[in-house]
Amino acid sequence: MQNGSITLAPRRRGPNVWEFRWREPGPDGRKKHRRIIIGSILELKDQVSALQAIAGLRQEINFRYGRLRLRPMTLAELADHYRQRELATDNQWKTHSTKVTYEGYLRKWIAPRWGTYTLPGIKAGEVELWLRHLPLARASCAKLRNLMSVLYNHARRYELFDRNPITLVRHSLKRRSVPEVLSVGEIRRILRALPRRERILF
Repeated sequence: MQNGSITLAPRRRGPNVWEFRWREPGPDGRKKHRRIIIGSILELKDQVSALQAIAGLRQEINFRYGRLRLRPMTLAELADHYRQRELATDNQWKTHSTKVTYEGYLRKWIAPRWGTYTLPGIKAGEVELWLRHLPLARASCAKLRNLMSVLYNHARRYELFDRNPITLVRHSLKRRSVPEVLSVGEIRRILRALPRRERILF
């Protein structure tokens, strides 16, 4: 198992950046030096923050090339790996709004509840029960479910885990209550009752 190293590298333009360096075997069996930029000192203030940011990446490297697998990956580590690969600013596959939305769901809902769980330790039934008791609209719960499924598919893509238990999680998008729809006459009466400056012109 290797830990790699964290270094602070200068840039000609912009702030210095943290780099993660490691070695892995190439096709000929010889060790190849690899490096990846983790983030700038504006995003990661110190080395401790940089080390936390590459927890998922380090786990992937040791899963793929290391001889020892000391423990399964946690969901928090997988989420960090997903951030580095899919939510990075230079990734053009997802829009900025999608990245912000995913990051919000990860930080506020998924990581606090499931972050310490290992990937094999998360069961479909428990996730389903959790979603049913969240104080959120059904559409928001569906997005949480879908994002957890995206995380597991990401793990499968990078050979960090071999299955996706979230595919078994049931969730309905039906409304909790039937909305009341106003008729044209009711809307007109409401508009007439409003003060002049509050009226909406169609």
